[in-house]
Amino acid sequence: MISYEVIRSRRRTLALQVTREGKVLVRAPLRYPVQEIAAFVQRHETWLEKKLLEVNNHQSLLPTPSLEEEQAYREQARRVLAEKTAYYADRMGVTYGRISIRGQKTRWGSCSARGNLNYNWRLMLCPDEVQDYVVVHELAHRKEMNHSKAFYRIVEQILPDYRECMQWLKAHS
Repeated sequence: MISYEVIRSRRRTLALQVTREGKVLVRAPLRYPVQEIAAFVQRHETWLEKKLLEVNNHQSLLPTPSLEEEQAYREQARRVLAEKTAYYADRMGVTYGRISIRGQKTRWGSCSARGNLNYNWRLMLCPDEVQDYVVVHELAHRKEMNHSKAFYRIVEQILPDYRECMQWLKAHS
């Protein structure tokens, strides 16, 4: 039996969540019966076990560098990602603001409404083509500030195999 925490709110449906720490949360309507919540968890036990295994295996997927190594990766990211951004921005016919290198826990990159780009230094631990994908993804937001079909068409024009990179990121994030 999987242990879980129930979080009640004014929602209408049940939802399962496995946190990065391996905690199972069940989001439930305020007066939802406890027995039905337990049955819901039991019906999804296989999925939960798979997700919990992914969380446990995550630690070994990307190494945890020392502070000195992290600083070196940050410097490398500033140089490499700036070059990639300039190259792909020219190819895509877009402009951008400043580039920042950060250490976000849940994002590989982001693009602000002003065109400022943030990249995660951990991209230096990723394959080259995955780095390219994140750069192209963020630059595509300069044309489409969403994740619509039109957005992914822009990405696909530059990187036809972008889905493989998305899968790599999903498996390693």
